[in-house]
Amino acid sequence: MGEPDVYTIDAKQAFNLYVGVLVPDIAGQKKDVSAVVLKDGKQIAVLDGATFAWKQFFEPFGYDTYWQGPEYKARADVGIYEIRVTSPNNDSKYSLAIGEIEKFDGKEGLNALTLIPQIKKDFFNESPIGFILSPFGWGLIVIIYILAFIVGFVYRAILKKVAKNSVRGVAKNIGKSDRLVRLAIGIALLLWAITTTWSPILIFFSGLAFFEAIFSWCGFYAAMGKNTCPVE
Repeated sequence: MGEPDVYTIDAKQAFNLYVGVLVPDIAGQKKDVSAVVLKDGKQIAVLDGATFAWKQFFEPFGYDTYWQGPEYKARADVGIYEIRVTSPNNDSKYSLAIGEIEKFDGKEGLNALTLIPQIKKDFFNESPIGFILSPFGWGLIVIIYILAFIVGFVYRAILKKVAKNSVRGVAKNIGKSDRLVRLAIGIALLLWAITTTWSPILIFFSGLAFFEAIFSWCGFYAAMGKNTCPVE
């Protein structure tokens, strides 16, 4: 048997305390997770998952479904709070919600992008590719692709200006076969990203590959002075 998980909050001022227990909505998952809330070592609340009528809860950021268990809300004074989470064998999967407002700043947003694919794989036993259905997921792809296209346009514009009237400054420098290769690379990199870690770097280079396929222009070829485009 494992040990209970213990979470500590050292409150320096009064705050709104919210504690909620959730478990993943997956086959074979037991709804037997409970929690005890203590203030300065004294028990103030018990969240009994064994007798609670759990209800389904859809989380839009990760695009996942949970079973939502018992909750506790209170205006909490200054003090040290402990939340002890247990199950019969202390081996059940669970998520502990602390606070009712789901808000992400820039740093937390980047952290979430790293964690959500891993949560899907390890917590929900599913492929990270499902994250693409979330506004967080497809929004990330759109933003990074826009950035990749901007970088492509700027790089091409700079070369056209500094290498005017030379092969490095042409608007198109790859033919049909090279465009198809870049299209395949773009698809492969995107699939690699969304089925593994959702790496922003992989998604960015996927976007660059699509840019080159669409506009018949390769940044590497331009830098090397190579041209396989029959038009130019």
